[in-house]
Amino acid sequence: MKFLLRQVLLFIPLLLLASCFDIVDKASVKADGSGEYTIILNASKSKTRLASISKMETVNGKKVPKKPEIEAKINEAARIFKATPGISNVKTSMDFDNYIIKLSCNFKRIENINAGLEQLKAKNILGKMVPTRIYSQNVAAKTFTRNKINTFKSDYDKMSKADREIFNDARYTSVLQFENTIKSQTNSSYLLSPNRKAVKLEANVLDFILQKKQIQNNILFQ
Repeated sequence: MKFLLRQVLLFIPLLLLASCFDIVDKASVKADGSGEYTIILNASKSKTRLASISKMETVNGKKVPKKPEIEAKINEAARIFKATPGISNVKTSMDFDNYIIKLSCNFKRIENINAGLEQLKAKNILGKMVPTRIYSQNVAAKTFTRNKINTFKSDYDKMSKADREIFNDARYTSVLQFENTIKSQTNSSYLLSPNRKAVKLEANVLDFILQKKQIQNNILFQ
């Protein structure tokens, strides 16, 4: 799950100093495999603390990034996504009053998102340890997979107490929506919608770091 935090927090390092934030990861997939991807980082619960921190130069030995630096990082990520084949209509929004950051795009194949993340890694925006092959789909076989990721518990155990605190109240939500009807899935932690066209996984980030919950899911369509 650490990769999901870095995936967003690399855009706004200031939020590494917040202990209460929500990450929402959405993919809406059509029958032909194309769709829309959105990732949202919402630190509005920590906005008072972050507003105070933003006025400082350093906190806990870490340099506090200023608004122009944050905007430049987000815009750089957007440019890289725009240049990735199969990805289009890249949009970003930055609410610095409530500390809500959003990036969305359209894709021809869900694997285009993986390729976009690979490009972010190649440009040193994502760390070397960050997994990027997070989705796969076989339209002909009527399957969609949220791929398994490695555990980052050992990395977590090496963190200082202050750094661990950023995960205390952090929440992660994954929403996968489809045009096709879901026949079955392998991870019962994902809640299936009444119309069987969406699944949702929601938990504390620590649940994934400590392997109390798994993110991998194999979905079969009717």
